[in-house]
Amino acid sequence: MTWYALQHKPAQGDRAVLHLQNQEIACFYPKIEVEKIKAGKRTKKLEPLFPGYIFINLDQSDPMWGKLRSTRGVMRVVSFANKPAAIEDEVIEHIKASMDKVAEQGGIKPGEPIELEDGPFKGIAAIFQAYDGEERAIVLITFMQKQQQVKVPVSVIRR
Repeated sequence: MTWYALQHKPAQGDRAVLHLQNQEIACFYPKIEVEKIKAGKRTKKLEPLFPGYIFINLDQSDPMWGKLRSTRGVMRVVSFANKPAAIEDEVIEHIKASMDKVAEQGGIKPGEPIELEDGPFKGIAAIFQAYDGEERAIVLITFMQKQQQVKVPVSVIRR
């Protein structure tokens, strides 16, 4: 069996997966936990890794191909020259393995030692304190024999 991509209707990915699974079609709909700031509060939410797409594992001769377009939530099969575009098993396995690593790592935790790799504090060891919005973080550095709290872009932090 080979993996293929389906495009789902807007905001109907979960519905499409449910109906595909009801038809006993193997699906892969990777989601990751994303932190968002809403009304000044940090919230975590699961979002699709590939918005708008679901991966299915089907045999080319399977009669289920005829039912895919009429499955609730499914918009179309991703194809080129009117042939469904196959996705190598290694690609799907790599995505699954990468998602496992991300789940294990999570975000940076308060008190974790880090290093700043750009800006005026480049190369200085620091201790992560907290996120300050989506783009910035508060870190603790030792500067002039005193510990200072500094706000830095999240992009300059290296574990």
